[in-house]
Amino acid sequence: MPDSARPRHATRRPSLALPSLLTVALLAIALLAIALLAGACRTPREHAAFAAPAIRVATFNASLSRDGATQLVNELAAGSAHASAVAAIVQRVRPDILVLQEFDFDPADVALDLFRSRYLAKPQHGGTPIEYPHRWSAPTNTGESSDFDLDGDGRRGGPGDAFGFGHHPGQYGFAILSRHPIETASIRSFRHLPWSAMPGHAIPPDFFSTEAQAALRLSSKNHVDVPVHLPDGRTLHLLVSHPTPPVFDGDEDRNGRRNHDELRFWSEFLTATDAPWLVDDAGVAGGLPPGAMFVLCGDLNCDPNDGDSFGSPVRALLAHPRIDASFIPRSVGGIEAARIDGGKNALHLSSPDADTADFDDTKGPGNLRSDYVLPGRTLRTVDGGVFWPAPDQPDAELVRVSDHRLVWLDLR
Repeated sequence: MPDSARPRHATRRPSLALPSLLTVALLAIALLAIALLAGACRTPREHAAFAAPAIRVATFNASLSRDGATQLVNELAAGSAHASAVAAIVQRVRPDILVLQEFDFDPADVALDLFRSRYLAKPQHGGTPIEYPHRWSAPTNTGESSDFDLDGDGRRGGPGDAFGFGHHPGQYGFAILSRHPIETASIRSFRHLPWSAMPGHAIPPDFFSTEAQAALRLSSKNHVDVPVHLPDGRTLHLLVSHPTPPVFDGDEDRNGRRNHDELRFWSEFLTATDAPWLVDDAGVAGGLPPGAMFVLCGDLNCDPNDGDSFGSPVRALLAHPRIDASFIPRSVGGIEAARIDGGKNALHLSSPDADTADFDDTKGPGNLRSDYVLPGRTLRTVDGGVFWPAPDQPDAELVRVSDHRLVWLDLR
């Protein structure tokens, strides 16, 4: 600092009190100036060192589900090009916490451990290996027989008569991979919650038998509250589900109505924190306590404006007072895909850069925003995006591995 900037000492001291106070004041001003100057000269990297580290949370429907009960395990053990591309995308984005959807569940987590050790922990397509020491997979309703004719085809049995559509128990499951410890003893699962328990439910009238309606479960797969222990000692609740797509049904719109209520579950979970009907699989009632830090994420199979949803229930989540949905993850690839694909995309209201899924553009709904990472208001979003490179950008070929794209947020 130049001498001209240093505080000058008085040359005369006619009294003791006034100069002493003046000297102290000048010294304080000088110290403040030094602090401001140091802050102004600090590089962005130095600023980041003083900030709390962000936690990167991602969700990815990886399409790693197979129709045979052991098919995914066998494929991963033999070597899977599909899994290699999925792992390469994860290695590019490098989330701290990853919700991996459409990954077949097996009780011993054989498939999940194979994916961690043989794919994520090894370079894929030029990527850098990534380790996830903590993992948990969700038991699921998919493929579990209901013993009722739920799809109305006059027969019992088959994927349409399971509690959630599936050819075998565990198909279309989901898992959580984390760099931070998962508090497994505190996980809440709502897999067995009856659909009819929800007040004002949207079960299609006069479609299911009385017995079948009583046995129906709300969740097509599962709804879980998974606490993760963060480095600063706090707990982050991951609220995860994968509602049924609102299609593949008839005029009764049973899948659209179920998707609606599967999404509405989270609105209730965040609002009716003492609701007696919100009973988890351990018999504990109530929703998420006020003030709890959370992120709601998953393939919600619902666009805010487009597609075939029943009442667009995701809008209620985006507007929920406990959720901050102001940051919308975007991509360049979504814009290009909508332009190239055409079809129904030209009629969509949602901006294509927010799309996260590439569906059929003529017979299907076109590209939609289907996958979400929605933080609670106790968190601040500092960055985010959708992994969807434009066709002329590096790694563009990787996204062909799934009709969904990985979505991520950096949160403080």
